[in-house]
Amino acid sequence: MSDKILQTRKRITKSGITLNDASKRYDCVVLFAPMFGSGEVYAINTDGNIVHEWKLPWSPGLYGYLLPNGNLLYLGKTTKKSEVDFPFWERFKGGIIAEVDKDSNIISKYEDIYHHHDARRTSSGGLIYMTVEKVENSLAKQVKGGVIPADYSGVMWSDVLIELDANNNKIWEWRSTDHLDVNKHPITFNDPRDEWSHGNTVVPIDDDKVLVSFRNISTVALIDKITGKFIWEIGPDILAQQHDPSLLDNGNVLIYDNGVHRLDEPMPFSRIIEVNPNTMNIEWEYFDKPKFNFFSPYISGVQKLPNQNVLITEGNFGRIFQVNQNGEIVWEYNSPYYEPDHEGIESNGIFRSSAYSMEFFNKII
Repeated sequence: MSDKILQTRKRITKSGITLNDASKRYDCVVLFAPMFGSGEVYAINTDGNIVHEWKLPWSPGLYGYLLPNGNLLYLGKTTKKSEVDFPFWERFKGGIIAEVDKDSNIISKYEDIYHHHDARRTSSGGLIYMTVEKVENSLAKQVKGGVIPADYSGVMWSDVLIELDANNNKIWEWRSTDHLDVNKHPITFNDPRDEWSHGNTVVPIDDDKVLVSFRNISTVALIDKITGKFIWEIGPDILAQQHDPSLLDNGNVLIYDNGVHRLDEPMPFSRIIEVNPNTMNIEWEYFDKPKFNFFSPYISGVQKLPNQNVLITEGNFGRIFQVNQNGEIVWEYNSPYYEPDHEGIESNGIFRSSAYSMEFFNKII
């Protein structure tokens, strides 16, 4: 960490651009969807101006990102009901996976009422996404950790990964209950036992591997699609309820480590870490000073930029910012889009954001 790091106070009385160092920022377009909006997706430039907007017929379930062809892959919330009945499901469920063009015309749509959090296009033009299924009661009883909420239905859910080909035929499935260990993968001690794994990220790697993040067991892992086994996993000795891992060109993994319940520190704080999965060493790290000034207990994301800056989404507070490799904040934006969340509380939350070069964006819009 650099001594140049400024003590950053969330600018709760300001919105839009609050810091903009043109000499150090990465000049780009940033895409985000207000988490509790009705289907708006905004693209802003680094001066904070909206340069494009999509309007979809579904509220976010939970975000969208740009494909190489310039279309938007958007995840929306279905209005159809599933058997899933625990309260948090309404917050993070999806159900709609749609590809739309720059004018918000729907090119394709796939629906699975058990889909949640994430979905990605594969290199073959298909999809890989997350769903949930019920855990057999005999297995659920063996899962350690967690607490029984007052409204517990008695049913535990766990993640299933599904891959479709370009014609929406299922070609691969991975069930977490077949591969998680009841002793090695306990639920975080005060998360409800409604869910075992709580996946929040799925990323296809080449054609034979999948990178995943499971929040409720503080685990990021690389899955061998042929065997279904973990090639490696980064666990709760390093992570605490993380989000949005990405595999870097150097083989390291960049992770938004939310930090709600750490095993080695009592104070909750968020940090960004770059981990070597072979040695489990943290090769680079960003946190604020004091640490509690940067903290989002849920959601959030991180992306390495071409100039080596890092784009960070402090999701619960709608804050998107860039830091350089010295840990210096060089650009910051606070979302002005507040909407009532599922409890009726005004929130400007953002699940995650993504950055695109000006050159790419100007070609597609």
